[in-house]
Amino acid sequence: MISEKLEKAFNVQINKEFYSEYLYLSMQAYFERLNLKGFVNWMSVQVQEERAHAMGMFDYLNQRGGSVILEAIEKPEVDWKSPLDVFENVLKHEEYVTASINELMDAAEEVKDRAAMSFLNWYLKEQVEEEDNAGQVLATLKLIGDDKKALLMLDKELAARTFVQPVIE
Repeated sequence: MISEKLEKAFNVQINKEFYSEYLYLSMQAYFERLNLKGFVNWMSVQVQEERAHAMGMFDYLNQRGGSVILEAIEKPEVDWKSPLDVFENVLKHEEYVTASINELMDAAEEVKDRAAMSFLNWYLKEQVEEEDNAGQVLATLKLIGDDKKALLMLDKELAARTFVQPVIE
């Protein structure tokens, strides 16, 4: 059975993961308006990944005998200045999520819940990848600057990204 303190902390993180899904869906809509289909695809993969992250925690909390309490999801931003602005926000958001998962790990350590700590290790490794992926696109966008041809080449490259259902252990 999971502790009440950890149950509350997991519920907060589940909400943050669903917010992430919602945020990336909003960003996907922004790129639809710009007709950048590769960026749309990149965000679509992010949406699926964030939902998988939320559901992994949802399932874990249920397995541990906790109660999942779904709260309202905050309205995300709906417009950005540029693709560069979007990816600056993506990286900032992923860093925020990493810090939040670290806080959840701290809570698990505090109550000596080694099963939760083991479970959360997967999420911490995943966040390294999430920050790296966002950082790579951001770095490329900074190099591109105002070059529309280079932006379209990046858009074509981002169209190749595919979603792979994660195995959360």
